[in-house]
Amino acid sequence: MRPEILFPLFAPISALKGVGPRVAPLLEKVAGPIVRDVLFLTPQSLIRRERTKAADVREGEEHILVVTIDSHQRPGRSGQPWKIRAFDETGFISLVFFRGFGAHLEKAHPKGEMRVVSGRVERNAYDHELQIVHPDYFWPADRANDAPEIEAVYPATAGLPSRAIRKFALEALERAPPLPEWQDAAWLAQQHWPAWREALETLHNPTSEADLSPQSPARRRLAFDELLAHQLALAQRKAARRSEPARVIPASALADKVEADLPFKLTGAQVRSISELRGDLASGERMSRLVQGDVGSGKTVVAMLAMADVAAAGLQSALMAPTEILARQHFETLAAPLASHRIKAILLTGRDKGAGRVEKLTALASGAAAVAVGTHALFQDDVAFHALALTVIDEQHRFGVNERGRLQAKGEATHLIAMSATPIPRTLELTVFGDLDVSRIDQKPPGRQPVATRAAPMPRVGEVVARLQTAIAGGAQAFWICPLVSDSENVDLAAAESRAAALRQVFGTKVGLVHGRLPGPEKDRVMSEFADGSLSVLVATTVVEVGVDVPAASIMVIEQAERFGLAQLHQLRGRVGRGKTESSCVLLYDPPLSDIAKTRLDILRRSDDGFEIAEKDLELRGGGDPLGLKQSGFPAYRLADAAAHRDLIAVAADDARLIMARDPELTSERGQAVATLQSLFDWRPGAGAEAG
Repeated sequence: MRPEILFPLFAPISALKGVGPRVAPLLEKVAGPIVRDVLFLTPQSLIRRERTKAADVREGEEHILVVTIDSHQRPGRSGQPWKIRAFDETGFISLVFFRGFGAHLEKAHPKGEMRVVSGRVERNAYDHELQIVHPDYFWPADRANDAPEIEAVYPATAGLPSRAIRKFALEALERAPPLPEWQDAAWLAQQHWPAWREALETLHNPTSEADLSPQSPARRRLAFDELLAHQLALAQRKAARRSEPARVIPASALADKVEADLPFKLTGAQVRSISELRGDLASGERMSRLVQGDVGSGKTVVAMLAMADVAAAGLQSALMAPTEILARQHFETLAAPLASHRIKAILLTGRDKGAGRVEKLTALASGAAAVAVGTHALFQDDVAFHALALTVIDEQHRFGVNERGRLQAKGEATHLIAMSATPIPRTLELTVFGDLDVSRIDQKPPGRQPVATRAAPMPRVGEVVARLQTAIAGGAQAFWICPLVSDSENVDLAAAESRAAALRQVFGTKVGLVHGRLPGPEKDRVMSEFADGSLSVLVATTVVEVGVDVPAASIMVIEQAERFGLAQLHQLRGRVGRGKTESSCVLLYDPPLSDIAKTRLDILRRSDDGFEIAEKDLELRGGGDPLGLKQSGFPAYRLADAAAHRDLIAVAADDARLIMARDPELTSERGQAVATLQSLFDWRPGAGAEAG
């Protein structure tokens, strides 16, 4: 139950004055559906206004003036503005209004009346007179002190300007009650942080740019509150899983035989990861482990050996992938090695129909099939397992919590392996995967060819196409990555559709195109044609970032490479260099490059370590959305910035562990305050970014 003290903050936004049926959807779009969401909306910048006289104003700056209305100048024709000429003892200034406000203005501000007016002063291009277009404030002179000299600017949306949002935020602040202190007193004093309510006051009433900084005491205080609430939810979830007994699955001679028969030797990182998985499986506690590694680092083989241990115990495993082509790829990796040791694996996708599907379902229900590989088809209602003990979720962030849960529910206290090819910096690992144990496969399998990486300006694209012709004539295949699907008036980027058309003039029907708007089956068909060699060039948006494995593809061309994050460029590059031929990656960029873009491309040329690249990416990007993590299962923080506040993440995790050790039921005075904190942010054990 939510504490009663929080009820005012969880009221709908329509409870705020002035938020009616027209405004509510606009405010919800900017902030969210409840008062708390408006309270947690952070200003983006400041407006500073100087109180001055007409003769002392400076063009391009914000000013507050007290003036007398001299005259109203009606527009001469349609489209022209209504002008109010005003003056003080030092000179004249015009107030300009578009969109037909005239009649109202003349009535509200008659000639001879004194008014306070504020806004950005500029000079009219035609008569060079000073003017303010649509003043921010235009009030009777007795309200001169009401025009703020410093004003916070909030994110706006069409139909709802920043000033209106500021008014709602300040009202939400009035509704925020003083809450019991949930932070450790010694930690709070050491950091010199304000109390919660005081921090919010500073957030919404900043007096300088320093107050807006993510590193200000108020912002760090509020960020730590959110991080602590989240880390505690993750710690509670982890504890709940560990308290749930699961089948003991010992290491088996069968898995050792499967490993011994592999045509390659495992890397040290793979051996270490398998050892960690086996320790979890044999512990009697429910395993929840992330296996993290670069594209092509051998995660599937590690999962396969865990599946062999599960099969040796007479139990079943399921591996779920987000796309059919990826599921098929996993199946081809593990089916034959397992089959050679009489472990039957089946592939189940949406394409399976009729008798073929029934046969596969029967094999799972009877236990004849020990391993199922598939897509969303695995958790459909008519899919039943004989004894499901292990679920492996590939790119788990691409499945919803309910989808992952439905597959795990097909067994009893099933062990979980989550696999991810998105390298997460160690500093952010706790934020994304705090409820999981983490294994890192940070070595490449022997025989993987390094990818020669070079950068070239876009004007040299003709040379790149000419070299591509030579390579393709020799049997090579190439990816060509474009950032957009179709031409945009707003962003000058080469679109995938127009690039594919241009390349077809050179290579004919050997060019395929995939993008996010293609229906799934069509996307799979084109990718399959590329994988089987029917196509020589695959023009794509970033849908190929994780997925298709084409060992014959040895060339990767990325347009507008400066627009991508480092980690994303690294993952795209990882689609080549998977075969025995030398591979190359060409980063096409639009000159001139910024210093950060130069550094980014230089790091990519020098390193092929995904984890090192992820750390560098975080350093370069600072705040915002590092690595594009919002698409990678990253929590949607409101007040914390994972990059700017990354030093606080580990501290919050330590504090959460301490709370769980001392007061797991949150019954102490601080524990009850912390429970209020969790309710405030809605970070509870069953909420947020999780792995299943």
